[in-house]
Amino acid sequence: MTCPVLTFFNNKGGVGKTSLIYHLAWMLSNKQLNVLVCDLDPQANLTAAFLDEDDLAQLWDTDMPGGDAGEGQTIFQCIRPLTEVGDLLPPKLRRIRRGLSLLPGDLSLSGFEDQLSTEWVQSMGTAPYRPFRVLTAFWQVCQLGAKRMEADIILIDVGPNLGAINRSALIASDYLIVPLAADLFSLQGLKNLGPTLYRWRTEWNKRLENWAAPSFELPAGRMQPLGYVVHQHSVRLSRPVRAYDRWINRIPEEFRHSVLREASPPAGLSPATDPLCIATLKHYRSLIPLSQEARKPVFELSVADGAIGSHHAAVKEAYRDFERMADEIISRVPELDVL
Repeated sequence: MTCPVLTFFNNKGGVGKTSLIYHLAWMLSNKQLNVLVCDLDPQANLTAAFLDEDDLAQLWDTDMPGGDAGEGQTIFQCIRPLTEVGDLLPPKLRRIRRGLSLLPGDLSLSGFEDQLSTEWVQSMGTAPYRPFRVLTAFWQVCQLGAKRMEADIILIDVGPNLGAINRSALIASDYLIVPLAADLFSLQGLKNLGPTLYRWRTEWNKRLENWAAPSFELPAGRMQPLGYVVHQHSVRLSRPVRAYDRWINRIPEEFRHSVLREASPPAGLSPATDPLCIATLKHYRSLIPLSQEARKPVFELSVADGAIGSHHAAVKEAYRDFERMADEIISRVPELDVL
């Protein structure tokens, strides 16, 4: 039995995706779930959120293809042998705390893009073993890591683009959540995202049919959308409320039309009344520097971290917000709802 994979994806950047995954991972582990976080964004911002500069230097300032005992210390080190004549290395996970581990990202991952593009074409040929090994490398390594730590769920972070790396990341995904901001750019991102997901899913199914008797287990590539999360990053005191409402109230209909491919989505919904809206989150701007300094989520900041006065009240509010979101996600992932 494989571990369910949940990916947060939007081809529009600046919607708080990485921060969302970081905080959700901590909250799910608070709820006694074993969580594996995998950073498949070549920018590796999520890895930098979990690890300090000394750890990052140890990970990246090396020419060695793997870590101790034939393990890969980053996702790229795990898949790097595939770029030559070898096979995948099992991951050496970074334990953040009990029930929470990280498969670190790597700035070198971007160099894997061309090979993924090439093997995507080759996978429709008569000798699919090698192409499928490359195309499913992310899923294979994540599942190895999940098995090692007995994870209940895998959370994946990806970059904001529609390239070959993200295609393979989405192939590895059972579920998908779309982080959004209440602006024109997020709506346009949905229009790009929906058709791309449909195409990737359809093309992957054709490739599964082409290799009727695979030599190793393959991901189903379900990419099932669970819903969306709205961040209020773009709200400013000087910004008219009417303009904010203009964009945020178009999200439910656009999400259904573009991502779910509903021909006649219901009109008149807002995120507050839309069952597909998992959460609407504040930015908690004043807490972010404290969180980064303490290397812990905003909802676990203490007086010792500088969370005093109004900050202390904001910490409690953040905890309630992220706990509600975590509970909602658990209820939408069948594999978690029975634990």
